[in-house]
Amino acid sequence: MGEQKTRLKTSQANAVLHQLQTHLESPAVQDSEAPVRQCHRYFNNRPGQLNYQDAIERDLPIGSGEIESAHRYIVQQRMKRHGAWWRADNAEHMLALRLNRANRLWDTYWQQISKKQHDQLATSV
Repeated sequence: MGEQKTRLKTSQANAVLHQLQTHLESPAVQDSEAPVRQCHRYFNNRPGQLNYQDAIERDLPIGSGEIESAHRYIVQQRMKRHGAWWRADNAEHMLALRLNRANRLWDTYWQQISKKQHDQLATSV
């Protein structure tokens, strides 16, 4: 496992896939009982998401822990308030605003909205 993690962190995802390939379960084994096949499929379907080396060099998180933590304070804290309920469209807009604020893109977001409205007014005149 450690060797495979090192390979993933050093842009050797193809080597990990090759190693998994040699341990794939028989096609007769159900997917729910075939963890190697599930792992192989997961990595094989996400080639553009396995650039861990670049993420590490840019000091970005590569695990899900930070994402799950952010989900608690960005999404759940606002959306799961006692007595709150949301229409799906409104919830998506609220989440977009919260994500923009959390990513420090608040001003950029509103500048884009303002420009879009300005452009729409200009073309309708």
